[in-house]
Amino acid sequence: MNDWKEYLNSDPTQWLLEDDNPSVRYFTLLDILDKPQNDSQVIHARQNIMNNGVVPKILAKQESSGYWGVPENFYVRGKYKGTSWQLIILAELGADGNDERIKRACEFILEKSQDPQSGAFSYISHKKDGHGDPERVLPCLTANMAWSLIRLGYLGDDRIQKALQWLIKYQRFDDEPGKAPDEWPYNRWKQCWGERTCHSIIVKSLKAFAEIPEDKRTPEISDYIVKGVEHMLNHHIHKRNHPPVRGSFKWLEFGFPLMWSIDALEVLEILTRLGYNDERMHESLKAMISKQDHEGRWILENTFNGRFQTNIERKGKPSKWITLNALRVLKRFYP
Repeated sequence: MNDWKEYLNSDPTQWLLEDDNPSVRYFTLLDILDKPQNDSQVIHARQNIMNNGVVPKILAKQESSGYWGVPENFYVRGKYKGTSWQLIILAELGADGNDERIKRACEFILEKSQDPQSGAFSYISHKKDGHGDPERVLPCLTANMAWSLIRLGYLGDDRIQKALQWLIKYQRFDDEPGKAPDEWPYNRWKQCWGERTCHSIIVKSLKAFAEIPEDKRTPEISDYIVKGVEHMLNHHIHKRNHPPVRGSFKWLEFGFPLMWSIDALEVLEILTRLGYNDERMHESLKAMISKQDHEGRWILENTFNGRFQTNIERKGKPSKWITLNALRVLKRFYP
């Protein structure tokens, strides 16, 4: 079997280790160089995330109660500057969940966005009780908030366990056109629960479940992972149809952070993290490998820059985040 670095035009690891992006340096030390968490370089890099780069810029714009912008605009009207979106970005960047500012943000979104009864997350608070409106819950938002809060230290929290159970209970894996169920929550959002399964919901849920250590996954979570992965593999990751005959070329334009959106690189990263190595991944993998430049770097092709609290990387330029994720995929697929 070939060494994974043989698929690189050049080794970009030293570039990823530069101090200008402490988050990428931290994850490169862990995931590419296999340094342990107690390594002095890893410890220093983790501390540096909170002191330099994007994370402190985002936290500097946070209100004292834990939110960004206008409190009730935490998702839709605050796109992509509201509190929900900042939690996704902070989780992606490896922010410290023990930081009091991060904790306030987590508790704010749990209070204002989560429906206490179902565990799902809503894009708006209910006017009567101030909690998440059960008629406005969204599956992709629920998955994104579950993933973010797990990354920020909330895996053992009953509220997150409830959200995970909601994702398992209501997920469908339809491949043939059909009529969605008429009961709640399907009857509210046909664009989410339409005649076919929405891939974004599956991918973001798999991302959340992949964040859970294997020994802490329930049988229901493990069963979901098998079904969700098989669904994506049947579509060869980036194909719309099953049998897969037509590709979604937008999925081959790589971005970071993706927020609600998805691309083939994200799916490859999730599947390889879960330990999958399947021939149905080859087409997307080959496309990924082909997109590197002569220095073994990948370009940021898709971005919400200009709509964030602060920009992260420049579109059309070499991206340390895309490159890191591509190296993660290669290293896991070709160990």
